[in-house]
Amino acid sequence: MRTLHTYLLRQVIATLGVTVAVFTTLLLLGSVLKEVLELLTSQSATAGLVLKAVGLLIPFVLAFSLPMAFLTATLLVFGRLSADHELTAVRNGGVSLVAWVAPVLGLSVVMSALCGWFNLDVAPRCRAAFTDLRDSIIREVGSRMIAEERFIDIGNNLTLYAREVRGRQLHEILIYGLTNQVEGGVTNLIRNLDVWAPEGEIESQPGGGEALVLHQLQGLIWTEGEWRTVAYEKYTEPLPALARDRAPVKISDMTFRQLMAVRRERQQAGQALTPVDVQLQRQVSFSFACIGFTLVGIPLGIRAHRRETNTGVAIALLLVLVYYSFLIVGQSLETRPEWHPGWILWAPNFLFQGLGGWLLWRANSKV
Repeated sequence: MRTLHTYLLRQVIATLGVTVAVFTTLLLLGSVLKEVLELLTSQSATAGLVLKAVGLLIPFVLAFSLPMAFLTATLLVFGRLSADHELTAVRNGGVSLVAWVAPVLGLSVVMSALCGWFNLDVAPRCRAAFTDLRDSIIREVGSRMIAEERFIDIGNNLTLYAREVRGRQLHEILIYGLTNQVEGGVTNLIRNLDVWAPEGEIESQPGGGEALVLHQLQGLIWTEGEWRTVAYEKYTEPLPALARDRAPVKISDMTFRQLMAVRRERQQAGQALTPVDVQLQRQVSFSFACIGFTLVGIPLGIRAHRRETNTGVAIALLLVLVYYSFLIVGQSLETRPEWHPGWILWAPNFLFQGLGGWLLWRANSKV
């Protein structure tokens, strides 16, 4: 029996190593394109800082890739074992399916504990550290964040577009602004500024920080219910967004302990607890994903009865989509406590574990 268990664990662990590498690489690539690309294109960071930023994203990505990889590995291994009739041979040897897969179920518990460590502590810490690193780069090289032919938020509800950027010199500059307007109790975001300047530059200020200096500024400004023309030979606009202090940690980037501390503070202040509770529930519930994925993956892999990798991957992606849809819905309802978003976050675990247990029991009686 020990030989059978060792053989099965080797198959699962070997496949798991490959699937973890593949899913982590794919998810990391998406995160890099989303989070780091702006720093790369604007040449605002050294290669060392970019590598450090990517390294901080890896634990955050692993929190998502580990359950996906374990599900895929389970589907692939048991699909291959079923197609090669190895399960039939084990059954004919007097070993039940449940007894044979017990080490894989135990491995899923270990993986859930590992995912819990990532979800509750490691991933939020690394995500917060990445945000601090990115913001520090912006603070240190703020003027270089203005790249040519790109719309950049420069603070004060202003957006800047420069056709050409040469160091600290800007040419053909467009700036538009937005503001809130309340009508009949409804708040709408309207455009209140539209100006243009042929050239400008970024200047360091004596008191610290930087400012955008525009020459021959002209355009329109919305004031007192109408558009009016404006024209300045020289106009200076501070850049607070590029020289801001360290931003507070977002709830989504907090560890479990930090969230519990915030919850106590909010409870004492009589503030809404649902957003914090939703994040707490998400971290804890998602840590149990590996168990549900394993219980579902084993019988589905046997039923698929296929050696092809694409079949197992397709089934895994479909199951992951179903699971994550509950998380997305639950988090989107964090301001609607009457919808009980915490229950929605736990629903996929109950669904996958209940369905998986039933399917595994049926497979055990048929194999």
